[in-house]
Amino acid sequence: MPVRQLPEQVVNRIAAGEVVERPASVVKELVENAIDAGASRVDIFTDGGGRRRIGITDDGSGMPHGDLALAVDRHATSKLDDEDLLRIRTLGFRGEALPSIGAVAKLGITTRHASEPHAWSLSVEGGVKSEIMPAALSQGTRVEVSDLFYATPARLKFLKTDRTEAEAIREVVRRLAMARPDIAFTLAGEERAPVTWAAALPGAAGRLTRLGDILGSDFRSCAIEVRAEREGVVVEGFAAAPSLTRANALGQYLFVNGRPVRDKLILGAVRAAYSDYLPRDRHPVVALFVTLAPQEVDANVHPAKTEVRFRNAGLVRALIVHALKDGLAREGRRTAANTDGAALSAFRPSFAPRPTNWDWRSSPAYPVRPAPSFEGGTATAFAEAGQAAFDVGAPTADIRFEAQPAADLLDRPLGAARTQIHETYIVSQTRDGLIVVDQHAAHERIVYEKLKASLARNGVQRQILLIPEIVELDEATVEKLLDRAEELASFGLAIESFGPGAVAVRETPSLLGKANAAGLLRDLAEHMAEWDEALPLERRLMHVAATMACHGSVRAGRRLKPEEMNALLREMEDTPNSGQCNHGRPTYVELKLSDIEKLFGRR
Repeated sequence: MPVRQLPEQVVNRIAAGEVVERPASVVKELVENAIDAGASRVDIFTDGGGRRRIGITDDGSGMPHGDLALAVDRHATSKLDDEDLLRIRTLGFRGEALPSIGAVAKLGITTRHASEPHAWSLSVEGGVKSEIMPAALSQGTRVEVSDLFYATPARLKFLKTDRTEAEAIREVVRRLAMARPDIAFTLAGEERAPVTWAAALPGAAGRLTRLGDILGSDFRSCAIEVRAEREGVVVEGFAAAPSLTRANALGQYLFVNGRPVRDKLILGAVRAAYSDYLPRDRHPVVALFVTLAPQEVDANVHPAKTEVRFRNAGLVRALIVHALKDGLAREGRRTAANTDGAALSAFRPSFAPRPTNWDWRSSPAYPVRPAPSFEGGTATAFAEAGQAAFDVGAPTADIRFEAQPAADLLDRPLGAARTQIHETYIVSQTRDGLIVVDQHAAHERIVYEKLKASLARNGVQRQILLIPEIVELDEATVEKLLDRAEELASFGLAIESFGPGAVAVRETPSLLGKANAAGLLRDLAEHMAEWDEALPLERRLMHVAATMACHGSVRAGRRLKPEEMNALLREMEDTPNSGQCNHGRPTYVELKLSDIEKLFGRR
């Protein structure tokens, strides 16, 4: 078959296949255009999940007559001043969105520039432009897209239900609204009730207000502000305390220079920062904003502009990990599961409806007593029967209440220990409430942090093997391991070549004890792709430290003396991240006196 030039309409439809994947892609491109135009308000309306109709209205700068004619041509854009793709300061820059949409749908644009006496309108249907006509519009731009993919019917088969497509549109608008809290957004349609996010004040307070409006009051109540800056790269935003988690990573929102992105590098950094706080099957909720010079990041990686590439990826990752760890350590005691209301709701009594023919005398609590005797002219039996009604049997917990605590202990963050129940939980009293501490989880975190501090202070102690252990691997893996031999040695693992396809292990970290060198090297080889981001051996050592902390801590079921309980509380107050054990469980739960009074109807 000979080579031939494709018709322009076919070229446009091919380009549309890259840019316009689904209705949400159309909404994303059009809202980004509105943001780039300097809009302070953007209204979005959809019908049929965006397939039947999409309407975007903004109060931005609009376009004059001449720009409108060029805007629907391929590769025509107003967002590149010097044709330098390394200095992109806008969300859009390719000039493909409008022509791609016009190639597969019916597109109508009405716009008014401040320099024009009135608005102008233009329509594109199946890639064919109409004449530009005068129109009525007070300010900004209004874009109407209808019958999406009518020009490419095969694409309609790949769309999901209207509800699913509408939810995808909602997620796109949510991300853009989080990126720009200074802009008001309204999202409406037949599939949903209208949602409006008012413009927020500038600064961290305004950003948290917008994030709380979108992510919910739970996020707002447990959000921890994070910020770090180095070499012109700024990482800021909010991270939820480990008490608020999700079953997947969909609660992690990442923005680079105001652009919502999905970047594996940043997701890996978030996972590493929370590694000491969460179980493996739980994921944190964060909203992070990375700001850096445009030439330090490449946004021209993916047609949908959802991926970026950093010039100094290691710096960005290290800064994210540092910002998150610093924020979590600073608010260490807030990480306990005492801010989400779950503890309080667990105490609320629930009453089953009482049957209409219920007789109180048939209740199991009704005391069955012999008839009272009136011998001697007294009614002492009445008093005895009444007193017996309060006999509820022996307590099920060890309730060894201590003497009145010292006043200075009540003023400490974790209060004064009053008792130990079930030989597992310490109950302490504060000035304005009570705290229940899981003694094993709390001491586990204390021991773990001490082990980490020892590692940082003295380095990794190593042990020399009497007989080197020979590990057989494939040659490619052996070569990669030997290339990292010097780096592995800094973590206490000394290896050297032992012929083709084999490695001799001469020294191992002392923390590992009698280590399975073969298993360790195979695990390292499996994670070879992550070595540039975080050395798996270091995480392995931290896991070993966590295991040692678990076995070396106070066990559940051990009875503690009052002075031991108070000593544990004081150590918790001085230990970083003490609100969470290293397996992700909370170490304590706090109930304020006002909450307890509400439970009993005193408030």
